[in-house]
Amino acid sequence: MGSPIPVSLGVPAAAGGDGADDGGASLGGAVAAADDGGASLGGVVAGAVHDEVAVPGGVFAMGDAFGEGYASDGELPVHEVAVDGFSIDATQVTNQMFARFVAATGYRTEAQLYGSSAVFHLLADSGGVIGAATGVPWWLNVSGADWAHPRGPESSWEDAPDHPVVHVSWNDAAAYSAWAHRRLPTEAEWEYAARGGLVGKRYAWGDELTPDGEHRCNIWQGTFPTVNTAEDGFLGTAPVKSFPPNEFGLYEVAGNVWEWCADWFLPRYYANSPAQNPQGPPIGAGRIMRGGSYLCHESYCNRYRVGARSHNTPDSSSGNCGFRTVAL
Repeated sequence: MGSPIPVSLGVPAAAGGDGADDGGASLGGAVAAADDGGASLGGVVAGAVHDEVAVPGGVFAMGDAFGEGYASDGELPVHEVAVDGFSIDATQVTNQMFARFVAATGYRTEAQLYGSSAVFHLLADSGGVIGAATGVPWWLNVSGADWAHPRGPESSWEDAPDHPVVHVSWNDAAAYSAWAHRRLPTEAEWEYAARGGLVGKRYAWGDELTPDGEHRCNIWQGTFPTVNTAEDGFLGTAPVKSFPPNEFGLYEVAGNVWEWCADWFLPRYYANSPAQNPQGPPIGAGRIMRGGSYLCHESYCNRYRVGARSHNTPDSSSGNCGFRTVAL
């Protein structure tokens, strides 16, 4: 992966050294103010409700056992890591869950403060498009796109309450976590939980992408970025629990939306990371993102592999990035 996006409202950084992956846009220059997303939250009860999975402590081999990643992502060397037990969300945080947070606190996300966010071109509302990102024109900067209006000002989270919340920056995810008395997972915790006890596998369910022809995740099928045949049933985000869970009981740890982790990103960190409960480096080029998204495709971004990594600046948001949380 290339350099992190150095401006706000970017999306995951470049793949393969010279291009952007499924979210490589640099979308600075937001111009219009979005509403607070809270006007239509009548009847939403404040409070965090999390469907948790208890993950036992253990030791696992962290990293890309197949050597299939991008060198600049730093997925090597594979190294042994021990983690203590923890409880993690079974699913990504949903629109309904985030709406409770907004209703209780009046919180405004960074996309709302900037006035726009990045929306994939096949999903964007007809109104509100400011322009396309240079070099990756499939990403549109859409005025009024935010968590409450995921495709732009004409859309509403209420049409997809059980979908993962998107257009949330790392800072937004951290704010939600603090309100819910939770935290973001470390990168090591995330990969350990995503592997579900499987050793050295490519995906969270094994080595084959579609075992017996069954789709196990929401990613791109067809020709990226123009034709998505949606053979897995989805063009954009899918409701949580749309695909079978892994052996630990976690849903959609591959595809659907990227997930923020607590750690800073440094590509050489694996060579010197602690063997016990690594917390990530003290500084970095951005915050870690894991899992890939509905835009990932083997021809362009194969980061739905369980050992794959990406990163972005903490204030960036897009229509394909969300998060899940861990109990304190």
